[in-house]
Amino acid sequence: MHIETFELERMQSLWENLVELNLTESGIHPFTLRELLSEEEIDELLDVRLGYGWTNGEPDLRNAIAAYYPGATADNVLVTNGSAEANFLAMWSMLEPGDEIVLMLPNYMQIWGLARSLGVEVKPFYLREDHGWAPDLDEIRGLVSSKTRAIVMCNPNNPTGAVLDHSTMKEIVAIARDADAIVYADEVYKGVELNSAEGPSFRDLDDRAIVAAGLSKALAHPGLRIGWLVGPEEFIAEAWHRNDYTTITTSILSEHVATKILEPARRQAILDRNRSMLRENLALLQDWIDQRRQHFRFVPPQAGGMAFLHYDHDINSTAFTTRLRDERSLLVLPGDVYGMDHYLRLGIGERSDYLLSGLERLGQAFDEL
Repeated sequence: MHIETFELERMQSLWENLVELNLTESGIHPFTLRELLSEEEIDELLDVRLGYGWTNGEPDLRNAIAAYYPGATADNVLVTNGSAEANFLAMWSMLEPGDEIVLMLPNYMQIWGLARSLGVEVKPFYLREDHGWAPDLDEIRGLVSSKTRAIVMCNPNNPTGAVLDHSTMKEIVAIARDADAIVYADEVYKGVELNSAEGPSFRDLDDRAIVAAGLSKALAHPGLRIGWLVGPEEFIAEAWHRNDYTTITTSILSEHVATKILEPARRQAILDRNRSMLRENLALLQDWIDQRRQHFRFVPPQAGGMAFLHYDHDINSTAFTTRLRDERSLLVLPGDVYGMDHYLRLGIGERSDYLLSGLERLGQAFDEL
């Protein structure tokens, strides 16, 4: 089976630990255990016996996850090693060679490459910058066929930070139902909407929908490697069956901490802290853009830890970001990884001084062009 290079992740994996400033991170500055837990809770960790846990996820954790999806129970939840494994297991479980998926672009590009490697035709629909990175629903309708297995969403979106409004989500569910397809949604950024309350899940609108999420992005704990799938019980059973062939189980320590994070008051405190950081950093980025409007434009993100910038120069985005890396030890993702040259994805979830240092180097490099 041929698997194409996952350019986005390969670029980050090769360089993110070798540069002085990494603005490719799409999450939010993570916590330490001391910042997250009380001394008593840390002592509890010391008494956790380091055996195997439940291969589908510890029941208390699955119940804690299910509580955020009305109508769901622990049987609707599979705990995975990050949302990346959730996406992998989902595509492996639902797709067969000759199937089609209709996929939102730009997007975290894992499913794009994975589905193609499984012999699936990927039919993209594009978010439109001139519509505030909203999709064209007629474009989606025109792509759906009798072979469509799923309409694949990323909401809030990576890399634009766009958030679908409620009416658009309902219409996408209706399009999927008419085609006897399902909605599959990566919702890992849900919870850090910057200008509104936390939005609905696709599971709130359709109990046939399948969603992936986890602790890495909105909840700022990527190092725990805890993700999950929520969907119909039969689908979750199929994904769990395949999990026996992948990682089998997650870390028992990570699951213990994850259960603490998902306590309602603690989860809300984490999201409030993260929104505050993102709003402050977005204001700094907006000031930086305002000083360079002749060369840069962007639609301010509505959620998530990144912004998607268009620049006005004829240099290719990979060539430009390679120069940034080699000459200024600054890592930025080029729009090429999304098939969209002349864009850059900047992480805005880091500490403000770190972000400003990166923006200073980016501005200097662009001025030299």
